[in-house]
Amino acid sequence: MKLIYFDYAATTPTHPEVVAAMQPFFTKKFGNPSSIYSLAQESKRAIEKARKIVAKAMGAENEEIVFTCGGTEADNFALKGIAFANKDKGNHIITSAIEHKAVLEPIHFLEQNGFRITYLGVDKYGLIDPEDVKKAIGKDTILVSIMHANNEIGTIQPIEEIGKITKEKGIYFHTDAVQTFGHIDVNVDKLGVDLLSVAAHKLYGPKGAGALYIRKGTKITPFMQGGGQEKNRRASTENVPGIVGFGKATELAMANMKEETRRLENLRDYLIKGLMKDIEDVILNGHPKLRLPNNVNVCIKYIEGESILLSLDAKGICASSGSACTSGTLEPSHVLLACGISAELAHGSLRLTLGSANTKEDVDFTLEVLPPIVKKLRLMSPLYKKGNKK
Repeated sequence: MKLIYFDYAATTPTHPEVVAAMQPFFTKKFGNPSSIYSLAQESKRAIEKARKIVAKAMGAENEEIVFTCGGTEADNFALKGIAFANKDKGNHIITSAIEHKAVLEPIHFLEQNGFRITYLGVDKYGLIDPEDVKKAIGKDTILVSIMHANNEIGTIQPIEEIGKITKEKGIYFHTDAVQTFGHIDVNVDKLGVDLLSVAAHKLYGPKGAGALYIRKGTKITPFMQGGGQEKNRRASTENVPGIVGFGKATELAMANMKEETRRLENLRDYLIKGLMKDIEDVILNGHPKLRLPNNVNVCIKYIEGESILLSLDAKGICASSGSACTSGTLEPSHVLLACGISAELAHGSLRLTLGSANTKEDVDFTLEVLPPIVKKLRLMSPLYKKGNKK
């Protein structure tokens, strides 16, 4: 049975060229970058090469990139680092109700430690209104954190408009770009952000590597204490193979981004059209146009997403019912609830995110097997029987 992977928003397979680039730094070029002998300096040069690649890809200066162990650390660094470094100026932080848990959990931590948080709502498509950001800003506001695109429903936020507001007010602006970097245009100056989080494993790089862009002149407290790595901004011996892999993955993604974006948009739209045509009572979640090129998220009425996932898995199809970080819980998606979708309907969500290995044949097979799965599950569902009573 062929494996069809439709969960690229959760993670991606590491590209063979990325693995090849990393390999020498596990065995032959294993020196600690903090040492002064030539073996170690080879590692240091490799890190700086990767830093240059990542910086160029987002329009940043090399020294504005700090490597981390992933997107979650980058988000924590940005939020806690800005909050504690600037608490003499104020204690108010603005974010949205649909952020990834990597933002919401450190935000909750800050809230428990005396910071005042405003959680902005979204419309039915999951869009933030920039005017809501403007209205929420007060004299004590020190940070705004709004994700570039949502990991569950794929909606792309008006970051540029929000960036103009925060710049005018002199407030730090952070965006979680984990889902967008390497997939759509991400330029820190164009977006108007001061901090931006990225992760390697979302663009065919290794897990355990990421970065935080910190605009020059930003007042921020280091998230980790220890050695003087990353110019005293991030202690801990660098993950040299991971950083090298991140650089290579970024290089490959940027070289192929335009063509791959068009290909995925065509597949995405073909899949959405097929789902809406072949299955009754299906609702598309997220914005119909302002969405990631690979994201399809729907609610299928009267059945639970977990049941759909198990049935698809039996056919060799990997999908999800929301964020990978929350798929082990029984709670409905906080993103869908924020969009005004009922808890009952949100339990029937299905996320299919496409990537490099997917073909039209994969989509056709999914459209062939999913309608019978839905029909079978609905016949067993008390919700379906209740909803279809005349």
